Amino acid sequence: MIIKNGILVDPAENLEGVGTLYIRGNRVERVVLGDYIPGEQDAEEEVIDASGKYVMPGLIDLHVHFRDPGQTYKEDIATGAAAAAAGGVTTVCAMPNTNPTVDSVETLKYVLEKAAKEAKIRVEQLSSITVGENNQELVDIRAMKEAGAVAFSEDGKSVMDTALFREGLRKIAEVDGVVMSHCEDKDLVAGGVINAGEKQRELGLPGITNAVEDVIAARDIFMAAEQGVQLHLCHCSTKGTVELMRMAKRMGYRVTAEVCPHHFTLTDADIPGDLGNWKMNPPLRSEEDVQALIEGLRDGSMDVISTDHAPHGDEEKKKGFQSPFGIVGLETSAALTFTALVAPGLITISRMAELMSANPAKVIRMDKERGTLRAGALADVAIFDPNMVWTVEPEKFRSKGHNTPYAGKTLVGKVTTTICNGEVVYSLEQ
Repeated sequence: MIIKNGILVDPAENLEGVGTLYIRGNRVERVVLGDYIPGEQDAEEEVIDASGKYVMPGLIDLHVHFRDPGQTYKEDIATGAAAAAAGGVTTVCAMPNTNPTVDSVETLKYVLEKAAKEAKIRVEQLSSITVGENNQELVDIRAMKEAGAVAFSEDGKSVMDTALFREGLRKIAEVDGVVMSHCEDKDLVAGGVINAGEKQRELGLPGITNAVEDVIAARDIFMAAEQGVQLHLCHCSTKGTVELMRMAKRMGYRVTAEVCPHHFTLTDADIPGDLGNWKMNPPLRSEEDVQALIEGLRDGSMDVISTDHAPHGDEEKKKGFQSPFGIVGLETSAALTFTALVAPGLITISRMAELMSANPAKVIRMDKERGTLRAGALADVAIFDPNMVWTVEPEKFRSKGHNTPYAGKTLVGKVTTTICNGEVVYSLEQ
């Protein structure tokens, strides 16, 4: 396969410029900068003309919920993978709070084997930290790591037993594992469903304060450093967490953090009423928090953009703020990032690729083969048209979930082709 005339963007190789990408089998064969010059063999190859488009490493989403096993009416591995491909995502990390929880080698193998058969992209699976996410007993950390768990997380909640969490961190450090933390002090939530503030008071709903996140973010940063384990903070939403990340990096801690597009493009003031598609956890925060998150993405305090893709059934989301938490994000994340951050000049296209591909690959220690276009890397590629203007139509999503606050929103930029393992797995024209 030959991808010609595109603007190659690879922050891992400090590369940005018009050139040609040559793919042989499932690997990048070579990268040639400059105008495309046809070769003798080119007529025999599949040629994609990417004129005017960015050719980036396939995006890597560290935080998705595919609801399999247990709730496949919301999403399954095949539909989640199709949604990812439509968003330019070639690797996802699936969270373990399924039913049953991914807390055993048997369940982990079920997901990985099903993904190998049904997914057109790469599906990595996390293990929970405690059995059933019950906050009482640790999973067999070593067995789960050896069976292929990409990281450990109690996502959907935090391990609130601090002593148990410390023991879990110690054991994860022993196997050189990665911890991904959902930072939420459940004792402080107190039934909250929306950010504490003016909109919460207007709607008469119980609020969630910033401290709910900040307290656990601080706890997990210091505890992970104490145990010498690599830590990644999920779906950060507050200015406090951004400041904590700055502190942690000054202190040399092994910690990274992700921000979701909804947390840097929307505030709680945007919520039009008691509508379920605006309910997510963490909740939409204040304008001050949004600006802090954007600055963190700009200055390197925050490392990754992930989606926290969380599909639910249409009927479930009709219950306003009594609905389950979560929105879908895989099919809009690249366009939202481009529209909100790149188009206005807040970050460069190279920084976008770094946040959505190169840095996530480093977090899961796969940056030798993923998150880059270098020769020898896996042929995972996203082709992105920065000039395409389109409107979000949830009914056309490949995900089973339509729960998004962006319905009807006009965005700039769209993934037109996704290649995984040397194969076209998504094309806008198909």
